[in-house]
Amino acid sequence: QVKWKGKDLFDLVCRTLGLRETWFFGLQYTIKDTVAWLKMDKKVLDHDVPTEEPVTFHFLAKFYPENAEEELVQEITQHLFFLQVKKQILDEKIYCPPEASVLLASYAVQAKYGDYDPNVHKRGFLAQEELLPKRVINLYQMTPEMWEERITAWYAEHRGRARDEAEMEYLKIAQDLEMYGVNYFAIRNKKGTELLLGVDALGLHIYDPDNRLTPKISFPWNEIRNISYSDKEFTIKPLDKKIDVFKFNSSKLRVNKLILQLCIGNHDLFMRRRKADSLEVQQMKAQAREEKARKQMERQRLAREKQMREEAERTRDELERRLMQLKEEATMANEALMRSEETADLLAEKAQITEEEAKLLAQKAAEAEQEMQRIKATAIRTEEEKRLMEQKVLEAEMLALKMAEESERRAKEADQLKQDLQEARESERRAKQKLLEITSKSSYTQPMNSSTTALPTDLPSFNLISESLSFDFKDTDMKRLSMEIEKEKVEYMEKSKHLQEQLNELKTEIEALKLKERETALDILHNENASRGNSKHNTIKKVS
Repeated sequence: QVKWKGKDLFDLVCRTLGLRETWFFGLQYTIKDTVAWLKMDKKVLDHDVPTEEPVTFHFLAKFYPENAEEELVQEITQHLFFLQVKKQILDEKIYCPPEASVLLASYAVQAKYGDYDPNVHKRGFLAQEELLPKRVINLYQMTPEMWEERITAWYAEHRGRARDEAEMEYLKIAQDLEMYGVNYFAIRNKKGTELLLGVDALGLHIYDPDNRLTPKISFPWNEIRNISYSDKEFTIKPLDKKIDVFKFNSSKLRVNKLILQLCIGNHDLFMRRRKADSLEVQQMKAQAREEKARKQMERQRLAREKQMREEAERTRDELERRLMQLKEEATMANEALMRSEETADLLAEKAQITEEEAKLLAQKAAEAEQEMQRIKATAIRTEEEKRLMEQKVLEAEMLALKMAEESERRAKEADQLKQDLQEARESERRAKQKLLEITSKSSYTQPMNSSTTALPTDLPSFNLISESLSFDFKDTDMKRLSMEIEKEKVEYMEKSKHLQEQLNELKTEIEALKLKERETALDILHNENASRGNSKHNTIKKVS
């Protein structure tokens, strides 16, 4: 509305986002190539805003925390800082070394995609994602697939982290980068030497224009007595009166106003951090702890449900496998039964043929006996005839004896075949009995299987209603959660050492693929600082 002040518009944006930690943010606009921030106590249209419509403001973090994990309470605050810092790193407004860029990219992927699943996150799934600064990509002879492989290797290690946890890990690493949270302004000292002034959460820093990583001089907020400007001249008065006053000139009066505005806001937050939390902040932190505990319990419950579901699915698969095995056994038993029946039929047929052959031989033996008797009755009287007849009789007797033996052998064979037939029928009876047993098992397994497939509907259901969101946190619960948080801190310290080792390992691995001629001035400065063991915080302590 026309009468709205800056605070009215700012509050509307914060209410829309559900944001309560409003002191970090502001509405930014650009006028004549200079960044400016909307003043809360001034009407929106009274600002020197662009005349063309619509008027565009950017809702951005104006001030940065010293320690993101301790100061950023709300999840929405963490998320907004994550988005802004990530964009600044990708746009190369914050210098980030290659190995740290890969690690930050892996946390960004965890925040977006959740836990790594090789069946879902297949090769090429990051092809369309902007995850690394172009400077890092151009610095090495590595294909996009090689970068993706290294990012995915770290991404797989972040299993179990929720989106807010992954984003916080990202911020905890990013806040140690030298250019994190620093606003740079071009200035000149009394001698006309061009310098850079950096304003951040820790104080004021003076840089060489070619080195934005390492300040030459630093003024911590607690060592500054007064800051003022007159036209384009800016004055910093240290608390120690023995130290000379530092004066410099900026390019525009508007820039001096912006510098003073940032100094006041950062100094106020610096002092607030060193005092007891206000009642509002205490309430927000208590609510955040409760919300974090509730989410942790919810994640544990979902993890248990997931585990139960997976166990149920494994049981179902095992029962299905067992059912298939029983079906195969039943099929094999049926085939064995059919073969037994065929064998029994063949044996019965063979026994019948053998029995008929035995009868035929017995009949022939009887005929031979009759022939012998007839020969005896009609014996020839002469000796020759008698001798011939005796010889014939002897031959007939031998033939009869052979036939009797053959008949006896055939009879024994018939008895053996009958016995084999009996055994075959007994095998057939046993095979039928086994088939009945397997059939009864299959009929028993079928209801088990059907009940198993229905398991997911019997599992505890999760209804997102207001009753399910209320928890009664007892003292013992909060103590237990406090102990868990302490335990997590100890684990984090151990992981930090492991993380540094991993970063060094990756740096060594990709060093051979680096194109030295493409190194930027910031790359060279960062490597020099790293070789000396200099970090962001100990450098500021040295030059303060």
